[in-house]
Amino acid sequence: MSLKKELKNMENQHLLLSTRESTERLDHILADDFWEIGSSGMPYDKKFCLDQGVVLSEMTLHHYEIQSLSEDTVLATYYLEDPTRKRNTLRSSIWKMIAGRWQLYFHQGTVTDLHKDEYQNMRRL
Repeated sequence: MSLKKELKNMENQHLLLSTRESTERLDHILADDFWEIGSSGMPYDKKFCLDQGVVLSEMTLHHYEIQSLSEDTVLATYYLEDPTRKRNTLRSSIWKMIAGRWQLYFHQGTVTDLHKDEYQNMRRL
């Protein structure tokens, strides 16, 4: 399996309601020093996500791309449709190889009015 497919699969696992409802599954995906800037603009760390929980929405990932930052660090970008909250976001994740497996180290979501096809066209520029 290619690295892009592997990370896209893990990103999709992170978005599943069954994962987002499970402290154990989230704990496995998120690096110990994970942090994110939520679409609200608020920063969160792993402890907060595990203690308080994460947003439970049905989400669909589109236009997944990766860029290698180093041998063990990858930037992923994509467009996310969230019909539950009736909004779309542009997402970025940094995945790091830690202890022999890929873990989510950083994540950010930015609300957008762009349609997924508009985003794809802009990525080609």
